[in-house]
Amino acid sequence: MSHTTSRRGLLFGTAAVSAGALLTACTSNDTKDDKAAANEQPAAADKPGKHVTIGFAGPQADHGWLNAINDNAKNRAERYSDVSLEVTEGSNDTAQQIGQIETLINKKVDVLVVLPADGKALTQVGLKAMRAGIPVVNLDRVFNSAQAYRCYIGGDNYGMGLNAGRYIGEKLKGKPNARVVELAGLDNLELTKQRTQGFDDALENYPNIRKVARQAAEFTVESGQAKMAQLLQAQSGFDALWNHDDDQGVGALRAIEQAGRDDFLMVGGAGALSAFQAIKKDDGVLKATVLYPPSMAASAIDLARALGQGKGVGGLAEFEIPASITCYSAVVDKTNIDQYMSTGFR
Repeated sequence: MSHTTSRRGLLFGTAAVSAGALLTACTSNDTKDDKAAANEQPAAADKPGKHVTIGFAGPQADHGWLNAINDNAKNRAERYSDVSLEVTEGSNDTAQQIGQIETLINKKVDVLVVLPADGKALTQVGLKAMRAGIPVVNLDRVFNSAQAYRCYIGGDNYGMGLNAGRYIGEKLKGKPNARVVELAGLDNLELTKQRTQGFDDALENYPNIRKVARQAAEFTVESGQAKMAQLLQAQSGFDALWNHDDDQGVGALRAIEQAGRDDFLMVGGAGALSAFQAIKKDDGVLKATVLYPPSMAASAIDLARALGQGKGVGGLAEFEIPASITCYSAVVDKTNIDQYMSTGFR
């Protein structure tokens, strides 16, 4: 899962990557199969233009969401005859990723798309690219300075928590003294704090609901299983669980099954294919998940192409692309699962 983003900016901008192509990449609704959303969404509707070389630098794909980020970027670029994509190997080592980005700068790519392993640590290399006249699309983990990028696009961590809390609140609003628990992600990450804050803020609208326990996991199957087992042992009865991440949710569901518990509803986070399949099957506790769509990487390629061609986003009045875009954290449950199934990541 993405490791920090505190900017929840504008959702709109301006005139040549089609608005439909950009926004459906953030929240795809293709239903044909289980491929990543970027494989199915149409490319921007405008005709091929000036050739653009895009440098793409991301962290090591050691998580299903990050792997999906890479796939979405590559698949999106392949849809354009006027785009070449230079992809780095990907690293969680800050110095190594800086070196990879500097190599792309030295190659004089037209635009950079960067998902930094550490936004703060990579701010300087973002500034270096911008000063060299290479516009930067900052993907999800935000740089410390707005001068280090031309456009930011990412997910809404606070919104994830808010929408998870609202969904649970509506399901439990008629139940007196309802109890909920939370299986969070890594507590040293700002995104985890934002997700928890959104969840807590939403629950304030439901005075009948009380959060009785919170446990932090590590975005892995193993940590999800271990920490969920602890929660289940400590809490003999509760009505709902919000789990921040669908990958660690695989482990959480194992612990729940091993404990023989089915007396509560569960809401996940991110949008993994395994979660979608469980929601559709509807024979367990998992009833919904709140999206953090990796298709934002496809949108980042759309934006980079527009920047390289001096264009904006079609259907809007401004001549330039926006400075900031936030993808919406939709809730997916059995009522709309077919709409989102093709966007699930492995």
